[in-house]
Amino acid sequence: MADKKVDLYRLDLPADLKKLTTEQCNDLCRQIRTMLIKTVSKNGGHLASNLGTVELTVALHRVFDSPKDKIVWDVGHQAYTHKILTGRRDKFSTLRKEGGISGFCRPDESEHDAFISGHSSNSISAALGIAYANKLKGDHHHAIAVLGDGAMSGGLSFEGLNNAGKSDTNIIVILNYNEMSISRNVGSMAKYLSTLRTKSSYKKTKSAVEKVLDATPVVGQPVKYVVRSSKNAFKNMLLHSTMFDELGFEFIGPIDGHNIEELEAGLRAAKSLRKPVFIHVNTIKGKGYGPAEANPGEFHGVGSFEISTGNPDVVSADSFSTVMGKELCRLARSDKRICAITAAMKYGTGLQYFAKSFPDRFFDVGIAEEHAVTFCGGLASADMIPVFAVYSTFLQRSYDQLIHDLAIGGLHAVICVDRAGIVGSDGETHQGIFDISFLTAVPDITIYSPSNYDELRLCLKKAVFEDKGIVAVRYPRGKEPSGNLLDTVSTGTYITEHNSSVLLVSYGRIYSNVEKAASVLRSKNIDCDVMKLVKIFPLSDTVIDTLKQYDKVFFFEEAYSEGSISQKLSALCGNVEAFNIKSLVHHGEPDVLLDELGLSADKIARTIEERIGHEI
Repeated sequence: MADKKVDLYRLDLPADLKKLTTEQCNDLCRQIRTMLIKTVSKNGGHLASNLGTVELTVALHRVFDSPKDKIVWDVGHQAYTHKILTGRRDKFSTLRKEGGISGFCRPDESEHDAFISGHSSNSISAALGIAYANKLKGDHHHAIAVLGDGAMSGGLSFEGLNNAGKSDTNIIVILNYNEMSISRNVGSMAKYLSTLRTKSSYKKTKSAVEKVLDATPVVGQPVKYVVRSSKNAFKNMLLHSTMFDELGFEFIGPIDGHNIEELEAGLRAAKSLRKPVFIHVNTIKGKGYGPAEANPGEFHGVGSFEISTGNPDVVSADSFSTVMGKELCRLARSDKRICAITAAMKYGTGLQYFAKSFPDRFFDVGIAEEHAVTFCGGLASADMIPVFAVYSTFLQRSYDQLIHDLAIGGLHAVICVDRAGIVGSDGETHQGIFDISFLTAVPDITIYSPSNYDELRLCLKKAVFEDKGIVAVRYPRGKEPSGNLLDTVSTGTYITEHNSSVLLVSYGRIYSNVEKAASVLRSKNIDCDVMKLVKIFPLSDTVIDTLKQYDKVFFFEEAYSEGSISQKLSALCGNVEAFNIKSLVHHGEPDVLLDELGLSADKIARTIEERIGHEI
C-alpha cells in the first residue's frame, strides 16, 4: 500500500494495518479522530480519553496479533479506536445506542475484547491471569494491559503490579499518562508519574535512545541491548531505578504517545524481551480536537454536543447530584465537622461546590473506593461527619469496608449513592441496580430513596444530623421527574387513598411512574391506593401493617430482585407481588430500558389491569 492514500472504510482491519507506511498510519489516525468526534457528538460517550490513544492503538495492532495476543483495556474509556480497528467500524455509529455496540469492552461482542471492562484498575490483574494461563498452556503470545494514570490511583493496580513484575510471564503493562482520569489525578503516584514525564534527564535519555533505535534493527539481541542501555542510562542519571524496575519489570519510556515510529519501536522491544515489561507512554487527552484538549475533564464523558463549538446540546445544572452538592454546602456552613469525600468524581457527584467552598474539608482520594470508605471510618472515629458521594456501581467495590470499617465499629458516615437505578447508555457495568441488595445486608444501616429534590434535601439533613451508624441516601442520575403529585414531603411514607382494596407501592424515581399509572387506571374506573416509601430500610412495622390491610399489593422497584425491598416485603406479607429487575441490563436510553423492564407508567398500568382481571 506504499504511496497510496488510505481510506478507513476500505481497509481490511486489523490485518491491513501491518501493510501501511508510517505516513499512511498518520493519515489513518486523522480519519479515526474524525469518526470519533462525529460519533460521540451524536451519541455521547468518552471522547477526550479516546482521542488521546489513537496512535497507541494503531501501533498495538501493528506490532501484536489480536486476538491471539490479548489486549486488556482498563475501564474501556480508551478503547473506541480498538473497536473501530477490530471489526466494528461499520457499526460504530451505533455506539451506546439501543441494540448497538457497547461503550466498553465486551468479550461477547468481539473476540478482540479480551476482558470485560467498566470499572477501573483491574487490567493488570486480568492480564496477568491471561499471561499465566498462556504459560501453563505453552502459548507464547502476550497479554497486554493498557491503563491510564488515573487507574494507578486504585489499589487493585498495585496488587496486580506486585504480582506481575516477578511473574516470569509474557505480560506487558502500558501506562498511558495524560495527567487526567475523570477529575484531575491526585496523590503521590500522580506526582511520581508527573516527575517521570517532565524530568529533563529523562527527556535527554529518551532522545539518546531514539537515535540508537533509529540505527538499530528492532529484532533480537540488538533490541535487548537498547532496552538494557536505556534502563541503565535512567539509573545512572537519576541515581536510582524507577519503582517499576524494583517491582521486577523492564522499564521502557517515556515514549511519545503520538509518534507512531517511537511507539512501534518501544512495543517491538517489549515484545522481544518475553518477560514482564512496563511501558510509560505520554499522550495528550483530547488530542486533535481543540475544545477537548482545552477542557479534557469536561470532555471525558459527554452527551451529544455541537462539533464546531464543543457546546453540549443540553447543559443541565438541574439534577439530583447538583442539588445534593449544594445542600451539603448549606449544611456544612453550620457544622465544621462535615467533610466531603469523592473517588475521582468531584464533578460527576456535584461536590465541586463543596470543594470550592470548603477546600480543607474536601478530599478526593482518586479511584480508590475501598480507601474512601475506610478513610470515612477514620474521620468518623475522630468525631467528624464524613459524607462520601459515589456512584452506585462503584460503591460495589467498598463492600468489605462498609462492614468491617464502619458497621462493626458503629461509626456514623453518610453514603450519597449517586446514579442509583438505571443509568442508560453505559450499560451493564454501570447500571446502579445492586446497591439495595448489598446495602440491606449491612447491620444497622439506614437507607433513604427520595423521589424529588425536596425529599433529597430533607433526607440528607436527617442523615447527617439525626441518624446513627451508616446512612445511605440514594438517588438517580439526572433531573427529578416532572409532574409529581405530592401533598407532603417527608422521610417516611406517603399514601394516596381512594378506599381501594389494591395498593401500589414504590419509591425513588419510578414512584412518579406508579402515580401516573394509577391516574390512568382511575380514568378507567379502576381504583388503586398508592404508597410511596422514602425511608426504605429498615422496614417499619407501620408499612408492614398497612400492606397487610389490602387484598392485593403490587410493588414496583428499580432494583435487582434478589435482596430487594419488594422481595423482603413479599416474604413478610403474602399479598405482595414484586416487580423488579431480574437480570443484568444492557445499554440504551433510560426511558426505553424502564419500559422494557415493565417499569414505565404505561407498562405498570397494563400490568395492574392484567393482574386484577381487566382488559385494556
